[in-house]
Amino acid sequence: MAKTATVEFEANRYQVDTALVGRHVELRFDPENLTRIEVYCEGVACGPAVPFIIARHVHPAVPQAGPAAPGPPSQPPGIDYLGLVKAVHEEATYGPIAYRDIPVSGEGEAPCPPPDPQGHSSDQEVC
Repeated sequence: MAKTATVEFEANRYQVDTALVGRHVELRFDPENLTRIEVYCEGVACGPAVPFIIARHVHPAVPQAGPAAPGPPSQPPGIDYLGLVKAVHEEATYGPIAYRDIPVSGEGEAPCPPPDPQGHSSDQEVC
């Protein structure tokens, strides 16, 4: 049994009497009904094993915070930072793609040459 007066059974933790800390205990139960588990130490019944529930400890004398009181809606800041970033981005980009302005092979500019299969660099301009 653990130093915290708990025992583990079937992947669950149960709380037992603190007088049994450090002693070998036996759990007796009905395999068809695990709602009641009895704790025995040296053949003597020592009480039930209570399911251990982990919860937040709060002293009853400490006042607890209630839900936040509804107040006036918060006002957005006077500067639209996202709008400023968007405007700078739109200025820096060229705008929408005009597919009609892209030269077709044979018209206007020559298409890019195929890459050299041997990986040698050439003096030609790279597209």
